[in-house]
Amino acid sequence: MAIRAGASGMTQRQRLTLLAAIVGSALATIDGSIVNVALPAIEQDLGGGLSAQQWVSNSYLLSLGSLILIGGSLGDIYGERKVFAIGVLGFGAFSVACALAPTIEVLIAARVLQGAAAALVTPSSLAIIVAAFGPRERGAAIGSWTAWGGIASIIGPLAGGVIVDRVSWRWIFAINIPLALATLVLVLAAVPATSRVGNRRVDFVGAGLCALGLGGVVFALIEQPHYGWSSPVILVPLVTGCIAFASFLAYERRAPEPMLKLELFSRRNFAVGNAETLSMYAGLAILFFFLVIYLQQVAGYTALEAGLTTVPVTVIMFALSRRFGALADRYGPRLFMGAGPLVAAAGILLLLRVGMHPSYATDLLPGLLVFALGLSLTVAPLTATVLADADQSDAGIASAINNAVARVAGLIGVSVVGVVVAATLVGDTFAPNTESVRAFHQVVLICGVLVGAGGIAGIIGITNPRRVVDAERCPGGQLVGAPQPVVDPAPLTAAERS
Repeated sequence: MAIRAGASGMTQRQRLTLLAAIVGSALATIDGSIVNVALPAIEQDLGGGLSAQQWVSNSYLLSLGSLILIGGSLGDIYGERKVFAIGVLGFGAFSVACALAPTIEVLIAARVLQGAAAALVTPSSLAIIVAAFGPRERGAAIGSWTAWGGIASIIGPLAGGVIVDRVSWRWIFAINIPLALATLVLVLAAVPATSRVGNRRVDFVGAGLCALGLGGVVFALIEQPHYGWSSPVILVPLVTGCIAFASFLAYERRAPEPMLKLELFSRRNFAVGNAETLSMYAGLAILFFFLVIYLQQVAGYTALEAGLTTVPVTVIMFALSRRFGALADRYGPRLFMGAGPLVAAAGILLLLRVGMHPSYATDLLPGLLVFALGLSLTVAPLTATVLADADQSDAGIASAINNAVARVAGLIGVSVVGVVVAATLVGDTFAPNTESVRAFHQVVLICGVLVGAGGIAGIIGITNPRRVVDAERCPGGQLVGAPQPVVDPAPLTAAERS
């Protein structure tokens, strides 16, 4: 697949800038999916049971989700090129720490830092494309960036499975190092520097309260099976986290330059769309986290085989979501945002047929195909509708908020479900027995309810917008990064609305 920006006259600098943005963004995208496949091997090597596996995944999502909003504002203030380069450099350095981690605690700490670096890379990768390309070329350039994000989502589980089976889980982190170095070279060679915006301030207080709030709640949820709800080890961080997050919301409401613009939630489609994002992406994260662990630890799949199971979902979404986005542009997003999650939930519930020795062709694939169809119906209209309900001047922060909601949904979802299933596991891990099958079925039911609830929210709460919503340009939703603003500011005519 060639990297193209549509116009044949794209300069060498633009071509290299686009390549830098694609590779840099792919680092964060691949790392999010590749690690899930390696979790059983990491647990076998470093120990820690299910809670350790949750922390390896969630520590990355915790820092990424709580800092991605401030990462975008840092790029606006200090220049996208500088922030992007620092993020890529940090991501590479912390990948070394992950690869060499001697204990599970060191690995989790390195994952926190890796997520913080990704919070700089993800929003800045889109920003450097916007800065490098003019309005006529920008759409095609971002289309290439989005398409390669989808390809990265496919490559991640496959590459992870091969690396874990053939070499070691440590190489899923080590492989980031040459990619980070290559991206840095491209940035220095091609991406133009931008000047600092002097009057803008960084919302460090908001970022700190957000991280403390999410961190306290997530710690309590993951560690509760070990200590119990009545233990001070659980109660103190849980209460502290709730107070800190409430303080974060209160502070953001009166901050002069907040990282979270709360008044956007007064708009119906923005609020309902983010609620649907929270519900749906929580279900997605739970499903993919527990499915690959279950298949390896209970069903006896290799890491590569477990990674291959999710490929049809990504391929179908990659092939169909842009087309459904175009249909949503024509008929309005409400139908797609309602029906899509319900179809996806039906596919998830078909996985209740999975037992201790599942057949991929008869037990897994049918449910995954139905789920993929429903997901393809949903992601583009959902993201585009959220962004379209903000004014054009707020499109960037609206995209960042929706991206953060998607990340936090996965973080909280995996943490909460760990509490539910831990009681049915032996030794805090999945094992080839009927209790593990029962625990997996509980996970499937929770995922189905969460994703289906998103569809109900879409049917009841979403109204078809009165402005042109270009859902076709959001084919990957928040699964492949932070989508571009997609609003045509011109209102629809009476004929167009009919």
